[in-house]
Amino acid sequence: MSFSDRVDAGRRLAALLGHLVQEQVVVLGLPRGGVPVAFEVAQALGAPLDVIVVRKLGVPYQPELGMGAIGEGGARVVNERIVRLAQVSESALAEVEARERAELERRARRFRGERPRLSLHGRTAVIVDDGIATGSTARAACQVARAQGAQRVVLAVPVAPLGWTSRFADEADELVAVETPDPFSAIGGSYDDFSQTSDEAVVECLGRAHRGPVASSRVDARDEELTVPAGPVALGGHLTIPEDATGVVVFAHGSGSSRHSPRNRFVAELLNQAHLGTVLFDLLTDDEGRDRANVFDIELLARRLVDVTRWLATQPGVAGLPLGYFGASTGAAAALWAATDPGVRIDAVVSRGGRPDLAAPRLGQVTAPTLLVVGGDDDVVLDLNRQAAALLAHCAHEVTVIPGATHLFEEPGTLQAAADAARQWFARHLVIVP
Repeated sequence: MSFSDRVDAGRRLAALLGHLVQEQVVVLGLPRGGVPVAFEVAQALGAPLDVIVVRKLGVPYQPELGMGAIGEGGARVVNERIVRLAQVSESALAEVEARERAELERRARRFRGERPRLSLHGRTAVIVDDGIATGSTARAACQVARAQGAQRVVLAVPVAPLGWTSRFADEADELVAVETPDPFSAIGGSYDDFSQTSDEAVVECLGRAHRGPVASSRVDARDEELTVPAGPVALGGHLTIPEDATGVVVFAHGSGSSRHSPRNRFVAELLNQAHLGTVLFDLLTDDEGRDRANVFDIELLARRLVDVTRWLATQPGVAGLPLGYFGASTGAAAALWAATDPGVRIDAVVSRGGRPDLAAPRLGQVTAPTLLVVGGDDDVVLDLNRQAAALLAHCAHEVTVIPGATHLFEEPGTLQAAADAARQWFARHLVIVP
């Protein structure tokens, strides 16, 4: 999967950072290519945007070997071990620093003009680049952000090599990448358009951010049948986005069901009325559905759900919105399994008459607030849900029992009660914080 350009990359990256809206965030773009990506992240989070200008301090006569880094405001990080091993004198270090600081200040004035640098003191610094290759500049930026007083540092990129987090674990409190291709050759290989970002483009992005939020792309409501790409197959789906959507819920139906399920459509309509977008899609193709084993292949269903979620993040009006999963029967297990995938950020999960026990190997990894809705007369499944709830050790969770309901919630008023419980859960947890 590739990005069409840096704007697309920024929107898809923003979809994984929605949880940060509750923090005091400053988004920092690494010039030049990281700034248009960072602009989209800042817009989605409603956060201020700035550049983080850093300069590596290279060892004299071996400048590719970094002995430290400097940033604005006098920020300075020196690797004393490298200085000692390279036998760099204080005067030589000072000479390198003076030269690099002059260049740093020139670039900062070029990009920011007369505007002051945004303070990071006590805030969360979200450092954004268009990708990680060697990562030397990003590493220096993380160090400089801490030196400038950031309480927390998040390094976020659209693409990075597989295993990159181990290299940066000591530099940032949180590491986020949309894609980690294997093999990884170059950042540009993940972009259809990786043309150079000019200084003028950086200045324009910063100016637009300084002037205030751009008009939201969420203008037109959508209600349409579509084809959703999921790995090697295309799945039928139905997308509904209210004009004033505050979040989107992706449905994962259960065994023997489809996007046309009247029960799921009933719930979806109730969520749409509550200003939540919905995506109903077929987890399996017609041919796959004929093999009963596929219906209980939770890993397969979860992969499909993750693929659809990533596709959703590219859709106009969706980037930056909180995302939730609504699963029924085996679809609930797939939803919980998919919610643990590092490639998606899910803010809430609801299971209706679900089989969360089928996702037992992953339940301890679920962090999204989870509601298990079960019929009071669905004895076996109720016991399985209570056992599964005990395994949800790292997320807020509740079990809601609908009195008199059996597995399919066919009794009068029971489906309405289950749908109301789901609506309230999503309304509580799929929230855009200004």
